[in-house]
This record gives sequence, structure tokens and C-alpha cells, in this order.
Amino acid sequence: MNPDRFHKITRLYAGQRIAVIGDLCLDRYLEIDPSRQETSLETGLPVHNVVNVRSQPGAAGTIINNLSALGVREIWPVAFGGVDGEGFELAQALRKVTGVNLDYFLQTPARRTFTYAKPLILHPGRPPEELSRLDQKNWSQTPSEVESFLIKAVHELAKKAEALILLDQVDAPGTGVLTAGVLRAIEQEIQDRPDWPVLADSRHGFQSYPPVTFKMNRRELAAWFNQGYETGDEAIETAVRTLARRHGRPIFVTLAEKGLMGAAASGAIDRVPALPVRGPIDIVGAGDSVSANLTTALLGGAGVREALELAAAASSVVIHQLGTTGVATVGDLEKTLFSN
Repeated sequence: MNPDRFHKITRLYAGQRIAVIGDLCLDRYLEIDPSRQETSLETGLPVHNVVNVRSQPGAAGTIINNLSALGVREIWPVAFGGVDGEGFELAQALRKVTGVNLDYFLQTPARRTFTYAKPLILHPGRPPEELSRLDQKNWSQTPSEVESFLIKAVHELAKKAEALILLDQVDAPGTGVLTAGVLRAIEQEIQDRPDWPVLADSRHGFQSYPPVTFKMNRRELAAWFNQGYETGDEAIETAVRTLARRHGRPIFVTLAEKGLMGAAASGAIDRVPALPVRGPIDIVGAGDSVSANLTTALLGGAGVREALELAAAASSVVIHQLGTTGVATVGDLEKTLFSN
């Protein structure tokens, strides 16, 4: 990709309207000052003193943050949160994200707010040290009234959103946003709009998904084809090509330090290497930055290889942002791709 092509693609981001349908969580960072550590008189256990709390949208919210950083015009989260303190923090954090429209974000007493609490010990002159994470999740099936709200949102956004990004982040199937009913609604809309760009990322695999663009990692691809995780590159290429031809849509696979691979709907394979590491890294959020950048690039007219190059650059930017779930701007991408 040359600079002229880069600008032709990315200048279209400012007009894009994208819906993100998936599991939103609150990323709550608890910053600990180790110099203020105490010992509990009652238990004798260490007491970590939190000196600052940072909250930001996580999971599907990380995709939203990246879309906003890229300058996307309008972003609709289709998701739910609880009527609780964490839900208040999540809604407040979402309102601060440029371009976000909360018309389809439901706060309901029927759900608790999905939360990742991340204690970080701040060591002077060193990257933050993350302690064991504390999670709050829903373990019961998503109630029918919540599912009905989400299904209605899908049908309404089919008339407004130029693209969809789907993210299934929950541990127990059926407890999050992408229920069987919501996936059926998406499939119905795709049948009416077969060229509608839809990219999906799911930690439970894609067997129940309609034929959309999948973004998966090497392990998820191997599970799909009942192969070993250490499957060789040739077998991975064959699997990606097979899926792309079967669905008539591009398919993308992240390969960690080996970069990214993608197949066009025709089955043609492209691959880009990971960019060199420039210091300490934190891979949290890298996959979500890839999802955001693949979607905006394809919507902006990029080919598969161009989309992979932009996604690889975004991932490189994000992994070098420590102690937070990072984002990459268009300016960051340009610098990463063309600074040498």
C-alpha cells in the first residue's frame, strides 16, 4: 500500500455508520501505589491502596473505542448493561466516546453489568504490574424481553448501518447479546442485503452463525476443522480458502507473532507479517483493534491485502500501549506504515 492509496481509503472513514452488536463490558482499572501498602490488622493480609480508578468501555467497547479513534461518523452499540453502579460508569464512559449513539444500548434490572476489574500496581520507571482480574458476569440465559429489544434493534439498524461488527465475549453461551434469536434476525437481514458487510468474532466458534466475514485466531480455526492447534501454514491456508469460498465472503485469521492471513471470497490468499516489537507489549485489545480496522478498511473500498496491512499496523500500535486497552488513530496508522 502506498500513501495515496492509504489516504483514499481512510478519508472515507469520516462518513461511515457502523453498528457493533455484542457484549459490552466495563473495564475498570484500579491503580495501586505500592509505597502505600499496609497489612490488615484483622487478617494479616496485604492491603493494596487504590489511588486512582479509570473506567472505559471494554470487550465490544474496545471495538467501539477503535472505531471512534479512526473517526467513524456514527457508531451504534447494540448491547445491554445493568441498572447498577457499574452500568452507570459504563454509560458515562460510552457518552464520552466521540460518534457513539446510545439509542440501542439497554440498561435493565434483568442483567448485571459485565465488568472486568483490573488491579494495576504502578512501579516507577516500569510497566504496570497487573494482579489477578476480578470479573462480574451474567450466568443465566438472556431474558426474552432483553432479546426482543436486541432483535428489534437489528431490524431497525438494517435500514441505517452500513456495516455490522459482531462480538461474542461471554463465557456461557446464550447469556450475552448474540443469542440464537439475535443471530436469526441478523441472518434474515443478510438474506435481504447479501452484500451487507458483517464481520464476526466469537470465542465459542461460528457454527451457529450465518455466512458472514469471520475473524478468528489460529486456535479457533483449528477447532472449526477439528485440527490440532499447531496445524501447519499450508493446512491453515486451505481451511481459510475453503471457508471464504463456502460463505462467499472474506475470512481473516490472526496468527500472533506470525502476522495476519486473509482470503477473498474467491479463495485468493493474502498474508502480511507482524510488525517488529519496539519494547514492552500488552496484547489485550489487539484482536478488537483488528476487527475495527478490517471493517472500516473493507467499507472504505480496501482489498483483502490492504485491509490486512491496516489491521496489522493498528495491532502494532495497540500492543505498545501498556496498562490500558489501547486504540490506533489514522495518524498512528500512517506513521506506523510510512515512517521508515
